[in-house]
Amino acid sequence: MPYQVLTNTPPSDQIRAMLGEECEVKLWQGAETAPALLEGAEGFFCYGHPKINGTVMDTMPKLRVISNLGVGVDHINLEDARARNIPVGNTPNLVDGATADMTFTLLMAAARNLIIGDRYARGPEFLKYDPNILHGYDIHGATLGIIGMGNIGRQVARRAQGFDMKVIYHNRKPNPQAEAELNVTYATLPDLLRQSDFVTLNMPLTPETRGMIGREQLRMMKPSAILVNVARGGVIDHNALLEALQEKWIYAAAIDVTEPEPLPRDHSLLQLDNLVIAPHLGSATRQTRRNMAQRAVDNLKAGLKGEPLPSRIA
Repeated sequence: MPYQVLTNTPPSDQIRAMLGEECEVKLWQGAETAPALLEGAEGFFCYGHPKINGTVMDTMPKLRVISNLGVGVDHINLEDARARNIPVGNTPNLVDGATADMTFTLLMAAARNLIIGDRYARGPEFLKYDPNILHGYDIHGATLGIIGMGNIGRQVARRAQGFDMKVIYHNRKPNPQAEAELNVTYATLPDLLRQSDFVTLNMPLTPETRGMIGREQLRMMKPSAILVNVARGGVIDHNALLEALQEKWIYAAAIDVTEPEPLPRDHSLLQLDNLVIAPHLGSATRQTRRNMAQRAVDNLKAGLKGEPLPSRIA
């Protein structure tokens, strides 16, 4: 008999092929899920950010493993899982390069007015070259402030070397190894915000980092500065960001994540020209997503068989 697995989003053909005949996958729909599916569920294959806490786990009495397709697990209550002896797996290290690439993609798009320029180049007003419009900011030689010098932050710092950028960083504590390897300098959060031409957010969402960038922090930044967020939407106060962009406290922002995700279609942030926004594409390359899917499937199958998970976080 195949293992019974619930998932909150229908899996791709690629993931179905990886699961093979060992797993029978059914759709979890929260409180609307049929009781028989909950009672038989042995594994949960998690996409995106559904809230999985002890109450949800208790609806699945046979649950043996939760496998998350992604690194961030702020949507899963790990303590509740530990209390129930349910292993939780994620996909660390596999997303670092792609997410760092996306950090620089957003940084460059905002600095060089790429999205506005694309719209203009396609529109009826572009009838001749005008050297007086859409002047952005140099990236080479600028100061980059990285908040979160973890795996992704270090990859961002490596890419900054190619642009001859001065890199400063803020972390819960200094990282001497990163400083020695990458020629980066530790700074307090206020100093980083005041000095940086570009600020990238590359930290996990935790109780300490939630709302870390608010009105006070945005007011510290240069009027010419650009803020880039590829962490989680919750690390920024969105109302403060809206005010900062509308009132030109900072030049621009570029974000890959929001809270909620997606934003309501009438949200005021979506109307701003000095905001570049992407639909959570940080790890969205063919190679990275395939590797993530394989690791998530491997975690799931190991947990179903009672074996150690290749990447266990709880």
